[in-house]
Amino acid sequence: MTAESLIINSPYDVPSQHWSQDASGKVANTVTGRRPAAYEIYDTRNNTRRVEPLETVNKIRERLDQWRADRWPGVTSVTRELLQHWHARGDWEVDSRSWQGGPRQYPFYFCQLEAIESLIWWLEAPDAYKQGIALPGDGGPWERICNKMATGSGKTTVMALIITWQVLNALQYPKDKRYSLAVFIVAPGLTVKSRLQVLYPGDPKNVYDEFVLCPNEAMRQKLNRAEILIENWHTLMPLKETTRSVVKKGAESDEAFTRRVLGKLSQHKDIIVINDEAHHAYRQRAEVKVKKKDADELGIDLEEATRWIEGLDRIHKTRRIRRCYDLTATPFAPTGKTNTEKGLYEWIISDFGLNDAIEAGLVKTPRIVIRDDALANAKTYASKLYHLYREPEVQEDLNRKAEPHESLPDLVQKAYTLLAYDWRETKNEWERGGHTIPPVMLTVGNRTETASRIEHFFNSDDCLIKETHQPNATLRVDSKVLEKAERGESVTKDKDYAERLSDIIQSSGMPTDKMEELLGEKQEVQLRALVDTVGKRGQPGQKLQNVISVAMLSEGWDAANVTHIMGLRAFTSQLLCEQVIGRGLRRVAHDMDEHGRFLPEYVNVFGVPLSIFQDVEGGGTPPPPPKPSVRVEVEPGRNHLEIRWPNIERIQEVLKPELTMDWNKVPHYSLDPAQTPLNAEIAPSLTGFPNLAQVSEIDLEKALDDFRLQHLIFKAARKLFLQAATTFEGDKQYLAVQLIRIVEQFLESDKLEIPSLWHQDPVRRRLLFALNMDAVVGHVNQYVNLQNVQRMEPLFNEHQPIGSTAYMRAWLTTKPCQPTVRSQISPVVYDSTWEKLVADVCEKDSNVVAWAKNDHLDFKIRYIWRGSSRNFVPDYLIRLSNGKHLILEVKGQDSDQNKAKRNAADLWVKAVNDHGGFGSWCFDTAFEPAQIKDLLNRHT
Repeated sequence: MTAESLIINSPYDVPSQHWSQDASGKVANTVTGRRPAAYEIYDTRNNTRRVEPLETVNKIRERLDQWRADRWPGVTSVTRELLQHWHARGDWEVDSRSWQGGPRQYPFYFCQLEAIESLIWWLEAPDAYKQGIALPGDGGPWERICNKMATGSGKTTVMALIITWQVLNALQYPKDKRYSLAVFIVAPGLTVKSRLQVLYPGDPKNVYDEFVLCPNEAMRQKLNRAEILIENWHTLMPLKETTRSVVKKGAESDEAFTRRVLGKLSQHKDIIVINDEAHHAYRQRAEVKVKKKDADELGIDLEEATRWIEGLDRIHKTRRIRRCYDLTATPFAPTGKTNTEKGLYEWIISDFGLNDAIEAGLVKTPRIVIRDDALANAKTYASKLYHLYREPEVQEDLNRKAEPHESLPDLVQKAYTLLAYDWRETKNEWERGGHTIPPVMLTVGNRTETASRIEHFFNSDDCLIKETHQPNATLRVDSKVLEKAERGESVTKDKDYAERLSDIIQSSGMPTDKMEELLGEKQEVQLRALVDTVGKRGQPGQKLQNVISVAMLSEGWDAANVTHIMGLRAFTSQLLCEQVIGRGLRRVAHDMDEHGRFLPEYVNVFGVPLSIFQDVEGGGTPPPPPKPSVRVEVEPGRNHLEIRWPNIERIQEVLKPELTMDWNKVPHYSLDPAQTPLNAEIAPSLTGFPNLAQVSEIDLEKALDDFRLQHLIFKAARKLFLQAATTFEGDKQYLAVQLIRIVEQFLESDKLEIPSLWHQDPVRRRLLFALNMDAVVGHVNQYVNLQNVQRMEPLFNEHQPIGSTAYMRAWLTTKPCQPTVRSQISPVVYDSTWEKLVADVCEKDSNVVAWAKNDHLDFKIRYIWRGSSRNFVPDYLIRLSNGKHLILEVKGQDSDQNKAKRNAADLWVKAVNDHGGFGSWCFDTAFEPAQIKDLLNRHT
């Protein structure tokens, strides 16, 4: 059977089906229901595979599903509010292939929600839901719980969910020891540590704001009180001895160690720990002897792993670790035994493995060689390109010390020609699609000498595909230098290697000032900067297209543009295959089909015998290149196009005293210019006789600054207020605002008469009013009445009452878009041809002063649908030439839910207009493209 795509589940729902596999791991058929939690043991020597179930995890899944269906009994009020908010997702719209009306642009992945729910279930669910289930620990004095999550499934977001849940509960229930606001996060290297900075609530790109983790601003402000420390594991190492004299090990006391490692966090007790890539942190038991080879096979540094745990033990002695949350895709520890499954962490509480991630489209789909037109392997009958290193002529040649200029084995050269040809075709497609970042070919070799030979093979133009001859786009990663860089340690400078790095940096196309700064750094810093920024615009690694490594590169390496992988080392376990393939699984784009499933992306693999892969038997259609992403941001210099709106939490009906006038009963009031002098002439006088030769004039028309209309209206309103305030009840300030409005209306009405045409000039009219203010106020006061009027009163977001286009965070999109002129945000993104039409009209129509598509702006209107609160996200905000703000919704068809949205929008507009402090607003819906211009004309 040929599978058109291995993506068969929505990333946001419980997996409803999974692929079955034959004994070799080849995809067979779809099976209804979720894949049971399990791990695979794949013997590449004998080409056999078996699946071992995770019985405890499968039991927990059943209990967790029931607990979720029962709406999380036993949880705190804080936790319940968080869970309801995290599960809110809005509505799926087929036309735009996007989620609308939810609290965030994309819902959380199901695997992320299941991970955090499992942790909450373990701490807060009633015992009845956990009866008969135990989580063994690692033999240490503090509890460990592990979420097994595939690479690319969003572990950083899960960490943020853990922190939000823990900190907000700790602040609400300070005596409950299940929670802590002190969080110590341990990373396996500086690359991961740098990536995890978004877990600090004050970071400009923090994940709490990006994914709207808090239900309201009050909770978000509380979250700022979290005490968080993120450190690399090497800080847990004991201090090195400073002399050669024999000093008893452990001279640094546990208290001094804790203060040094935790810094300000050492002021707290009962902390929680989060271990990222937790397979690096294991407790080596005395009865188990572990060989370095076994640890290397799992990608684990023995000293690192044991020091990691030893350091946490010392912290526990002095501050108490309440609980440790482990996150990893490969929760195995070396055991010294040939059966790697014996090292599986026993404290796994949830499992969402690589197969699940592939089926949900969270990661790229790996495609491996299943056949070629040459002779197959004599033992396994598989393509020789399937596990290149196992071919005798390859293994023998690559396992020797060789000079860089020595030729690679013939089979390896042929494999590279095939892989490089496919890479070139992908590169050409990407360029035609508008990409400025090239796809990357990644090689994982067996030793340093092999990596040098591969680098020479490409840089000396030995590869038959000439596009790969790009020395300044080819990076050989020196494992020793990178390892030192990850630890923050210095290395002895290799002159030739340093020159190579310098050449790559100088041709990277990054900004000159940043380039000069990087060229002045040590080579380990330069290497880490290049590795960490592969595929990132404006960064030193943006133009790299060929990365050659001995190790599997650092965890956290998230170059999404890896499209081809070559494995040239032994692969004796499925785990190792997953770790290597994992470096190329991150998606470029997140476009969806009409069913809400991710469109497939692929990584083509030679030499890595992965047990699940895309079967392209029969030729298979090559995948289209992922669309290039465009940055959508607030354009500098466009403050005049800013659109602001009130952030309304809810609208309530209230009875308010309101001053009214029955204009039909108000008689006309006439101002007689003959009774009001506007100027006078004066002359010097002697004994009562003026000297007419020295006459001068006093003309009030020249003193206009003292008679500004708004100033006069305020003065009149004040006089009216002093006359009427004693007879009116209610808020005096509110009444004063209404009196100003009444005075304005009277002055603009025909009730104020001036018989003389000469004096009806606006300036003279204003002067007549100023000089007769008391009489006019006395007249108006007779007809002002107080009534209790039902009004819609908006209740604003306490911490952010005003929203603005200027507040939008920059984001990337792969959808079609075009630059704007009249919008503060550029470009505008199109989800449909209708939206393009609206954008074109807004850019050209004279009725439009400024506009913005409501995308990532967080402008929403709450409404009730089927008993639950939803968010209506209208399509456009438009400022019209008459000063009005138009909220425009574009709909091709109507429904009862859309009617509920429109009713909520009408109520929102009425409440805002009644409030009066945000200008004039209106709402309308276009059901036909031709209506858009008519709507603009109607409201102007």
